[in-house]
Amino acid sequence: MNMSDTERTRPVIERMGYEWTDNEDEASLVGILACSVRQKAIDKVYTRIHKWNKRKNKENLLTFVTGCILPSDKERFLKLFDIVFPMSELQELPSMVRQYGIVTPTSLREDKEVIYQNPRIKELKEKAADLILNEHMADFWNINPTYDSNFEAFVPIQNGCDKFCTFCAVPYTRGREVSRPSTEILEEVENLVEQDYKSITLLGQNVNSYGLDKKGDEISFQELLRRIGELGIKSGKEFWVYFTSPHPRDMTDEVIEVIARYPNLAKQIHLPVQSGDDKVLIRMNRKHNMEKYRHIVHTIRKLIPQATLFTDIIVGFTGETDEQFESTRRIMEEFKYNMAYIAQYSQRPGAVSSRWVDDVPKEVKKVRYHTLTGDLMKISHEHNKTMVSKTLRVLVRGKERKGEFLNGLTEGKINVRIPLTDNDLIGQIVDVKITSATEFSLAGELVNKSSMSIV
Repeated sequence: MNMSDTERTRPVIERMGYEWTDNEDEASLVGILACSVRQKAIDKVYTRIHKWNKRKNKENLLTFVTGCILPSDKERFLKLFDIVFPMSELQELPSMVRQYGIVTPTSLREDKEVIYQNPRIKELKEKAADLILNEHMADFWNINPTYDSNFEAFVPIQNGCDKFCTFCAVPYTRGREVSRPSTEILEEVENLVEQDYKSITLLGQNVNSYGLDKKGDEISFQELLRRIGELGIKSGKEFWVYFTSPHPRDMTDEVIEVIARYPNLAKQIHLPVQSGDDKVLIRMNRKHNMEKYRHIVHTIRKLIPQATLFTDIIVGFTGETDEQFESTRRIMEEFKYNMAYIAQYSQRPGAVSSRWVDDVPKEVKKVRYHTLTGDLMKISHEHNKTMVSKTLRVLVRGKERKGEFLNGLTEGKINVRIPLTDNDLIGQIVDVKITSATEFSLAGELVNKSSMSIV
């Protein structure tokens, strides 16, 4: 989501006359798209802004911050950054820059009456203080993005979340769920297909709740996928469409049936479970239990047996016992995830669980994290070994650091390493015969150039 937001932020800034630079030290406008999911990411924001504010002693510099920002961080950011605004107000950034000019955080203090001589500046600062969420998402979505890649793209279809998981701050940083008009989504996807993009990811904090906020006025998520599937058949081109992140409560059999039906809907599903224990799920306010989740996985295995399954898991959530952690270990074995993004629980200010005692010691969290990671490595390796000697379609994404190999992804998002023979392969989908497997990756050889997709 941050990458997608960046692709819409950059053209807004460039239209103001700014030119992009990879050298931060020569920039006169610097900004951050924050993410409040992890404290470590927010800590980096504070480190960076303190560095930038020191530069202001010697040169003119304008700073801004947007993205996912908790109320507690927002209050501090207002004193540190020149401009603070919600992502939905991105279209206002040129006006903010023109009105503020090159200033320091000190000059924005309320005792500087010159700031309030201009009503527009007062209005913008009050908006920043309120951090209005989602009010103008339509304006944000209408921005034509500058894609970072010419073969992979992110397409936002929904913003915000109504689930209010007790460990999560998203509803407080992104607001309630708002669905983007399907006509805009389909138009953006169709344009990408016409430009021969090979990987397209539909984005949302709760992506498969798409349309539920506009019942009767908007199509459902499965219908959106169906129309994209039909678009793929009509185009006759090979490309893969992914979506993230869904919620188990909103995952229907119909969605899985549509994915099974259309070749261009990628056979990879990210389905966050967070815990394998029903009591922990209740404390997390996940609004699904393991019976519901198990039904979804069984349906996937039945209708899309070749699909890879990814998930998110939190270990050491408040009150999690050894027995409850073992329940999570058991589902790792039962569902045989190809990948799991495992996090050690940490309190996020603003989330409900931040008011609870974090009673699982850090050392216990670390042990559980490493134990579960070990389980994942074993299971993933077993699956990857079954791929040896098979020929798979692989999207070549780039060169590895040492330049001796290309790296790519299968349709199921398994990493593949290929000997470097031709730089022109980057951005193409090719046939690769798998020769070896490790815990989280494969290695193989290019079969022949005649099997390549034409870009």
